[in-house]
Amino acid sequence: MSNATSEKNVDDTCDSVSSWGKSLALIAALLGWLFDGFEMGLFPVVARPALRDLLANATNGLDAEAAEQLVGLWNSITIAGFLVGAAAGGVLFGWLGDRIGRVRAMSLSILTYALFSGLGAFVMAPWQIVVVRFVAALGMGGEWSLGVALVMEVWGGRSRALLAGLIGAAANLGYALVATLSLSLEAMRQTMQNWGLSNEWVQWRALMLCGVLPAFLTLFVRLFVPESQRWEHEHKSGNTTGWRTQDLLGVLFGVLCCFGIIGLWSYPVAIEWRLIGTGVGLILVAIGYMYPVFQYMLRSAETWHPTSHTAPNLIMRRMLIGALISGIPLLGTWASVQWATMWADQLAESQPNARAYTQLVSALGAVAGGFAGAALGAWAGRRWAYVVLCLGSFATVWFFYQPDRVFNAWFLLAVGAMGGVTAAFYGWLPLYLPELFPTRVRATGQGFSFNFGRILAAIGALQTSVIMQNFGGSYPKACTAMASVYFVGLVVIWLAPETKTRPLED
Repeated sequence: MSNATSEKNVDDTCDSVSSWGKSLALIAALLGWLFDGFEMGLFPVVARPALRDLLANATNGLDAEAAEQLVGLWNSITIAGFLVGAAAGGVLFGWLGDRIGRVRAMSLSILTYALFSGLGAFVMAPWQIVVVRFVAALGMGGEWSLGVALVMEVWGGRSRALLAGLIGAAANLGYALVATLSLSLEAMRQTMQNWGLSNEWVQWRALMLCGVLPAFLTLFVRLFVPESQRWEHEHKSGNTTGWRTQDLLGVLFGVLCCFGIIGLWSYPVAIEWRLIGTGVGLILVAIGYMYPVFQYMLRSAETWHPTSHTAPNLIMRRMLIGALISGIPLLGTWASVQWATMWADQLAESQPNARAYTQLVSALGAVAGGFAGAALGAWAGRRWAYVVLCLGSFATVWFFYQPDRVFNAWFLLAVGAMGGVTAAFYGWLPLYLPELFPTRVRATGQGFSFNFGRILAAIGALQTSVIMQNFGGSYPKACTAMASVYFVGLVVIWLAPETKTRPLED
């Protein structure tokens, strides 16, 4: 069968999906991304009170600055573990989606992050919260890549900018949902105390328990959402049989290397060994995470066309480039922007709602940013849009983290601007990443690209706490320093192809 005939058949099968089926797929994915955002936004809101409670014995007798640094270190370790889990989950569930289908794999990913997120309400030590956040992140990272692949394929690549904007907006609505729930629980403080709940439950455990809510979405996805017709076409053609379970040993190897990197930055190790170990570790992680795709392409080598845009060597190259261009905004977000709630809590000790209001305003700005990033990519081209977003992101981070800030209306205005501009990448990325890969490896390829960037972000989050120690616990100095990573993006993006005028690869 010729390439043209094959592409026509795929288009015909995509067109055969009813409007109702396309709507169900979009609704399920939007809800999944909303709860992804909820999962990501959950810990930043509860981090400081939760860690202060869990570290009460360890910080007993320490001065305020030393206690804050210990809380900051465990916050960094928890964030790093979460991001490593998301990176592994993107590859693991992406592999599962390319093997058994987008819908079944997405159901499993949602169930994973819902159940383990809810378990966070019952932890009794800091290391336990690291573990449950890691496992929850496995599902969260997988759902992102699966949802993007499902929607773009079911919709046949149509309305890509609008769909990408909806993806970015839905995730950030999840952040707003966390903040709204936090404010609601705070309003019920007295009632909850009358029920006999401890202060820990009122301040953070009840909110963590709400993380189980997405479990109900799983049933809806499994029963009503149609499978991607593009994936079914590949499945019927025999192109999904090359995936093997034993290849996941590479992902396990990558996870172990990730935790080795976290260990280097969590314990007192000479800086030269940290840098060398991190560089070697990242190479080993990339090899481990890319191993399943490499093995798959070896097994199905005869079905690839070496002169096309989907040649195996180009796919591997695009996975690495995708990881770099995803890693820049993710690093900026997790090593700089996400610390805004911690800083608000420090500035407004007497205002228990400061964390929630900070996240709510930032998330609302980010909802608009998601649409803006996708629209900018569609209008200006993928690469120039990325350049504009890098420059704008550094400018708004610098403006927000002024050392003389107090928690007031100007603080919230600045955090809203920062949230809007820096989150515009999350409308741009779901527009661009699916365009880099063909259907048969789209979930795994973009899952690796987006989520490997989280490993870079994990390292950055650990460095933020280290830099904070050098700056005497100053959030503004440390976070502004980490935001300089956006300048790296001005160079990296020119390694990536421009895909503005290209159709979605089959």
